[in-house]
Amino acid sequence: MDFPIRLDEQSGRLALQVTASLREAIRRQRLAVGALLPSTRALAADLGVSRGVIVEAYEQLTAEGYLETRRGSGTRVAGRSTAGPVPGARRRTTMPNVGGGWEPDRAIPFRYDFRFSTPDLSTFPRGRWLWALRHALATVPHADLGYINPCGVVALREEITAYLRRVNAAVCDVDEVAVVAGVAQSFVVALRLLSRRGCKRLAVEDPSGYRSRGLLENCAYSLLGVPVDEEGIRVDMLERTDADVVLVTPAHQFPTGVVLSARRRAELVQWARRRNAFILEDNYDAEFRYDREPVGCLQGLAPDRVFLAGSVSKSLAPALRLGWLVVPKGPYSDECCAERSFLDLGSPVLDQYALAHLLATGTYDRHLRAVRRRYRARRDALVRALQQYLPSWRIHGVAAGLHLYVELPKDMNPRAIADRAARAGIGIEPIDSMRLAHPSPPALVLGYARLSEEELLAAIKSLAHQVVKAK
Repeated sequence: MDFPIRLDEQSGRLALQVTASLREAIRRQRLAVGALLPSTRALAADLGVSRGVIVEAYEQLTAEGYLETRRGSGTRVAGRSTAGPVPGARRRTTMPNVGGGWEPDRAIPFRYDFRFSTPDLSTFPRGRWLWALRHALATVPHADLGYINPCGVVALREEITAYLRRVNAAVCDVDEVAVVAGVAQSFVVALRLLSRRGCKRLAVEDPSGYRSRGLLENCAYSLLGVPVDEEGIRVDMLERTDADVVLVTPAHQFPTGVVLSARRRAELVQWARRRNAFILEDNYDAEFRYDREPVGCLQGLAPDRVFLAGSVSKSLAPALRLGWLVVPKGPYSDECCAERSFLDLGSPVLDQYALAHLLATGTYDRHLRAVRRRYRARRDALVRALQQYLPSWRIHGVAAGLHLYVELPKDMNPRAIADRAARAGIGIEPIDSMRLAHPSPPALVLGYARLSEEELLAAIKSLAHQVVKAK
């Protein structure tokens, strides 16, 4: 070994001492990811202890996710171990947890990671994207290599318009579609446009994703939580607020997975018209429906009252920073382009042309069909594992998306479950941090996009035996 393991034979519990020493070495990165450990027999001889002591230590660290053993390659530090940051290192998170509550440390690469921030990035069609980029380089007009319309190249806006009409039943023209750097920028642009009209109070679903709250509040809006039930956002509760904008995820509400019912859609549109208010629609998870046809977007019912936001962050990759915002008919198109120019002068032109080519040739549709099959198989594997090992947990939101909403028995504490799971090398997120004001049953959110079917089974089995039953 390249570091000493000091044992106090007088205090006994030698296996625990070896386990603690190795764990600390991994956490402090004195043992790097992939480092080969001595065989149990060799390390036992070096330390002058029985081989059983080392076997027990290795097995414990393997269960915690620090080590992995593969036939023919020995025992190594796991590539997705729970090694934390070096003491004194700066803690990193994706967004400030403005809403309060439990925020997992995203610097920790768990062995089994159910956190839902990204899709399976290995599905990104590198070959097809390279092919589309080459086509863009060969065909892009010279003039478009300069400063172009900040709302995007016409070719991509035309393809997005056709796609939204065909897939989401949107009612829009090319002039009403702007290319943006993901859904987050859509929110910023839409809320800035509306603030000029005096809008300052934004209603959001409760529970909802906490990572966007800081961004929304940074747009100088007051956030008002409105509860969600089995039909979606409670419009009767929205009526009791003084909100002039509401942000909704009607296709697959995050995190509950509820689809906004037809009745609630009509009520929401009526509320907007009656109050002269606006709806900001995040078309979240609309592409990933498994058991029935996609639902039409809310924008199609009220194109004069709805801002529709979407992106390819889940379908392709967040790194592309490509999305769209459909603005209502009227003066918003010109205002949107002006607002877009204040932010960054537009998205990368070659990437826009590449995405347009994927859409125009049907390559994007074929890619979506392929990843849907993969994600559906993973969803089914997770549902089966939960039903087998944790049958008292109630599963919601199975029809679409990349996560499940799992309601726990009333005597369980989601945060405590998440904390114990983290110590066992399993990353999950409790509902606590997603609530604003209204109570809801204890629950967890389990994202399944990045775990194989075998990993999902192993993870839930480990969660049941090491976390839930051992509490």
